[in-house]
Amino acid sequence: MHGRPIAEYALLSDCQGAALVHRDGSIDWLALPRFDSPALCARLLGGEGGYWKLGPVDDIQGQRGYIEGSMVVNTTFRSQEGEVVIRDALAIGLHQGAHAIGKDSPHAVIREAVCTRGSMELTTNYAPRPEYGLIVPILRPVAGGVLARGGASVLRLSASIPLKTDTSTAHARFRLEKGQRAAFALEFRSSAEPSPGPWSVEAIQEYLEDTITNWQDWSAMHQAYQGPWREQVHFGGRLLQALTYYPTGAFVAAATTSLPERMGGGLNWDYRYSWVRDASMTLDALWVAACPDEAYKFFDFIADASLAQIRLGRDAQIMFGIGGEHDLTERQLVHLPGWRGSAPVRVGNGAWNQRQFDVYGELLAAAERLRHQLAEHIDPLTRSFLAEVADVAANRWKEPDQGMWEIRGKPRHFLHSKLMCWVALDSAIRLTDLIGGEERVDQWLAARDEIREAILTRGWSERAGAYVQVFDSDVLDASVLVMALSGFLPATDPRMLATIDAIEERLTDKRGLVYRYREIDGEPADESAFLLCTFWLAHARALAGQVEQAKVVFERAAACANDVGLLSEEFDSRTGELLGNFPQAFSHIGLINAAWAISQAEERNDANR
Repeated sequence: MHGRPIAEYALLSDCQGAALVHRDGSIDWLALPRFDSPALCARLLGGEGGYWKLGPVDDIQGQRGYIEGSMVVNTTFRSQEGEVVIRDALAIGLHQGAHAIGKDSPHAVIREAVCTRGSMELTTNYAPRPEYGLIVPILRPVAGGVLARGGASVLRLSASIPLKTDTSTAHARFRLEKGQRAAFALEFRSSAEPSPGPWSVEAIQEYLEDTITNWQDWSAMHQAYQGPWREQVHFGGRLLQALTYYPTGAFVAAATTSLPERMGGGLNWDYRYSWVRDASMTLDALWVAACPDEAYKFFDFIADASLAQIRLGRDAQIMFGIGGEHDLTERQLVHLPGWRGSAPVRVGNGAWNQRQFDVYGELLAAAERLRHQLAEHIDPLTRSFLAEVADVAANRWKEPDQGMWEIRGKPRHFLHSKLMCWVALDSAIRLTDLIGGEERVDQWLAARDEIREAILTRGWSERAGAYVQVFDSDVLDASVLVMALSGFLPATDPRMLATIDAIEERLTDKRGLVYRYREIDGEPADESAFLLCTFWLAHARALAGQVEQAKVVFERAAACANDVGLLSEEFDSRTGELLGNFPQAFSHIGLINAAWAISQAEERNDANR
């Protein structure tokens, strides 16, 4: 059973597809040409999923990190005999420019091993298994490498060293002396395209150096944040860019599917899609740590994907494929046992057709965030669409839904969903000069005030001493922290402060990390702490002016990152392991926005001294 710790992987991205490389040099997840493509290597999820390893013959612990300002991984292996540095990347097209990173990505993994001291014996083992391991391709030698054919995929591995092949694998064992290098490129093509040609050592080196340069140019142009935790914020911005599908501007929630939220399985979902829910929080994070241009492109994607449904009077879909696809029907890959046996492995996501009313607030809050950009470019169709979103929020807020946590049970009156309908109307009222709807403002105002009254009365529990998960209940839920983050209530409001305190006191694990909730319908949730929620707590403390407390909470969550700075969705304090799909955009979005809130709170405190 394959089940290496999730934290032992690093992400490679060409802003179209992704790979996860283990610290020992094994690529155990590879999805090309898109993030949501059937994986070419899927050993991460067990079984015969396929992999490609490049590393020392001996069991040597490597030290690794991203090359500064880039998403290229540098791993150094040291022994008494010598030292070898391996650089891994998904190639970015040559000379892309900082605003076009990922535009012409060749869909190729490039790897280079350089001996910098003494000598070292290395090995490479290449066993691609397209379509999540369902296909065992035929490998045959070609000039400068091997060609793999099977199903809809054609893969050419170019290598500067001789490779031995059998029917479905290739391997080599070789020694490098100081100053020598070995170079590899694995290029994907569909079977309908011409087969890829060989890569020379010079071409591999050119693409590798240019990939580093492209990422560093992007970072230099887009990242100006100078507040606390600068390196982590900047890295989070690069990660968000790395999880962006360049052709459409869509953000994937994570690079993987079915890494479990709970050991043993059940809560295993496919996160390689783009959620409307992420819109406003993502835009806030991009403003701090990346680029408003990318923010506007993402908003366009979400608005275009949502427009037709709103026009037809349907519920807004909560998520889309990264190309704008609507049908994300879920199925199970029964041939894969899952990470550490945590089945099932799922492709697609059945939550795509759930009712979740928070999306209306996300759409209009995102539009408000982009007010100045929209003022220059908004067209009549988008203008009327945004006004119609506000109408839907006003008309449907009283109905139950599945909520932001996508509970697969009966609909409920989740406080967070009502809150985000309030946000939708509050934003729309301020945007009337941009989106129109002046004749509907009175209706929007009335609905907004009605929602507010309902939240303040039915959302508050005297017994819990806090705002709660579902109207007229006593169950705590971290999503109510968004009441402060959204501006619905000041964080200094006595009831809001009581809620913040209650969550930190009664909804945290032994490390002080925050759970989403502890129960649903009276049943224990039995899941690990949710890193986004912990950053929300830090954010809310900062808004309340409790800067030192905010810093403590922030550091708890930030310390869960692995050695290269990546966060997953959850953290299991019992085992000290990251859990859930990886790397998780939402966790890094929470980090960026909380760091910004703390920096702003510090500035306010300094100004008041």
